[in-house]
Amino acid sequence: MAKAHRLAQLDERRADMESDYRALLIAALERCATGKWGLFGHNRDRQAAALWAPAIDELIEAADAIDDARTRLGLLPFDLHADFMASRGPVDPSAVGEPKQAKAWLAKLAAETR
Repeated sequence: MAKAHRLAQLDERRADMESDYRALLIAALERCATGKWGLFGHNRDRQAAALWAPAIDELIEAADAIDDARTRLGLLPFDLHADFMASRGPVDPSAVGEPKQAKAWLAKLAAETR
C-alpha cells in the first residue's frame, strides 16, 4: 500500500513538473515571438545563444527531472521537450524566422489545451 501511495505522489509531482515545464516553454516562446532571436538557435549568433542559455538550461533540467519520474513510473519519455529540442539548430536560409516559429509553437500548444 505504501508503494502505491509513493507512486501516486510521484505521478502527481510528474504532472506538476510537466505543467511547470509547459509554462517555462510558453514564456520563452512568447519572448521569442516578440522578435528576440536565439531560442531555436537557427543562426550562429553567440550573443543570442548566451542570452537564451539560462532558459534552455532550465528547460533541459526540468525535462531531465520529468523523464526521471516517467522512467520510474514506467511511462514513455516526455515528448514535448524532445519535440522542442528537435526544432532547434541550424536551418535552411529559406526557413521561417524564429519569431514566426515561436508563434506557430504557441498556437500548437494552445490548440492542445482546448
